[in-house]
Amino acid sequence: MSSAYYSSLLSFFLILGAFAFLLFFFFSLYKRNQIKKFSTLPFPQKYTNILQKIPLYQQLNPQEQEKISHSILIFINTKDFIGVSLKLTDEIKVVIAFHACLLLVHLDISQCYENLSTIVIYPNTVIAKQANNNGGIYTKGDFLLEGQSSSDTVVLSWSDAKKDAYHLHRDNVIIHEFAHEIDFLDGVADGTPPLPYSKYHEWAEVLSHEFNKLQKVRLKNRDWGKYKLIGEYAATNEAEFFAVVSERYFENPEGLKKHFRELYNELEDFYKAHNKYN
Repeated sequence: MSSAYYSSLLSFFLILGAFAFLLFFFFSLYKRNQIKKFSTLPFPQKYTNILQKIPLYQQLNPQEQEKISHSILIFINTKDFIGVSLKLTDEIKVVIAFHACLLLVHLDISQCYENLSTIVIYPNTVIAKQANNNGGIYTKGDFLLEGQSSSDTVVLSWSDAKKDAYHLHRDNVIIHEFAHEIDFLDGVADGTPPLPYSKYHEWAEVLSHEFNKLQKVRLKNRDWGKYKLIGEYAATNEAEFFAVVSERYFENPEGLKKHFRELYNELEDFYKAHNKYN
């Protein structure tokens, strides 16, 4: 083929690349402007009334409450909320947005879950199908689904989310699923969220140690001791372990600190939810 052909082909790809770059640039500019606009809107009193019923909101100091209010407005106005056999209300949106933004209140790793586009909400726990492979033997069964996440979609059961939101215990399905979303930010949910390079070794050492100990306890299934606080589900894999201990960190920090000091310190260093404004 002639050099003119290759020259034309090169020109075509250069033009295509330039067009893609301009499209990305203007889209990013549009998103930044939208975020700026939403963050400066007045916070509705009806939203504040909902937040004041949430125990974790009551624990925040005034600076944190103000910061999270801006994040909630951005979150609600930049995500698609889809109710399945459920009428969406301000309460549903605010409760979900608050707990999602709580995880990021001291983090600069994402602008309100930049990759997340959709939150799907069911009225009740969903019965889902699951296939398992055990040594080449495939089995199918039903399991109860309170929540699920991928890099761009979170699925929640409102009955479970609402119960967890208004009562401090140890579980919180919204925090759990959005911890997965944070885990996804570096491209894969593997139990290690985006961290400074200098922090990876210590994080992996501490969390892997406790994860492996939990798996051994589950295998023996005798004396769970302090691992009752974390629970069996966290032993599923590293991603679930990170999501579960994130729940414990926000819902029961005193218990986590008492029984798993090093694990608590790693989460504290990452989330910085208890010391930044003190």
